[in-house]
Amino acid sequence: MARQRKPKGRPVSGWLILDKPIDFGSTEAVSKIKWLFKAQKVGHAGTLDPLASGMLPIALGDATKTVPYVMDGRKIYEFTVSWGEERTTDDLEGDVAETSDRRPAVEDIEALLPRYTGVIEQVPPQFSAIKIDGNRAYDLAREGETVDIPTREVEIHRLTLLGCPDEHSAEFEVECGKGTYVRALARDFGRELGCYGHISALRRPLVAPFSEDMLVPLSELTALEEIEDDAERFAALEAFLLDTSEGLTSLPHVPVTDEQARRLRLGNPIILRGQHAPIEEPEAYASAGGRLVAIGEIAEGQFKPRRVFG
Repeated sequence: MARQRKPKGRPVSGWLILDKPIDFGSTEAVSKIKWLFKAQKVGHAGTLDPLASGMLPIALGDATKTVPYVMDGRKIYEFTVSWGEERTTDDLEGDVAETSDRRPAVEDIEALLPRYTGVIEQVPPQFSAIKIDGNRAYDLAREGETVDIPTREVEIHRLTLLGCPDEHSAEFEVECGKGTYVRALARDFGRELGCYGHISALRRPLVAPFSEDMLVPLSELTALEEIEDDAERFAALEAFLLDTSEGLTSLPHVPVTDEQARRLRLGNPIILRGQHAPIEEPEAYASAGGRLVAIGEIAEGQFKPRRVFG
């Protein structure tokens, strides 16, 4: 019988709400956090481009099992569109593909916004992670191919013009759903206004259910590398972690006793009692003493665990 390989790293779990700096890729950020915490398992919820800063929720250990619930959350972006150039990547990183001497009037920009609010059709950028016949679009684009990316539906909950610092640029804030490409918004704004445009600054201050006051600058984490004692350093790092259940606040919550938690962790259902106990919920989470116990279904007055947490 083959021996089961012991996982490398520490079994640390929770959410770290990283304030990702510019010129630092999402994959690079995850690798850095995994190294700092010496964690067994790390993932992230919602990629940020290297030229974008802001909220990158990073899941450690058991929290990686809750990533899909955060991926579905609303996001807020603050961005600047520079007029007069369309670029191959729809941001500063790409080559100039089209130019124009025209500049849009403020009233023309404001008149455009309602057409980009609600459920809209959007074509993702050529340089995106969309898979085309098994290949990432950005890999094909780097090889010089122009790929036909299908239109997809995305939802824009709110789109606001914050101001125009000068005639060459405009600042916006957008609250949107999963799968929205802000770079594509800048590209489409420029085309419709007849002046071309690209993203010249992009920041994501919020990914629901997390809030902006939870952001942790990378510099605060890397400063802890100077602590020589491992136990002291790891304790200081883990003070920044949120409980795994913080990624599930969009779901109904069921507080349970320690005995009920024990039963759930064994895979057994529990009866929910009380006047306000939910009767039917397709998905909910249970916690005991502020710690996540299980995600499951509530049916016929019982909580039935589907996934349990230690």
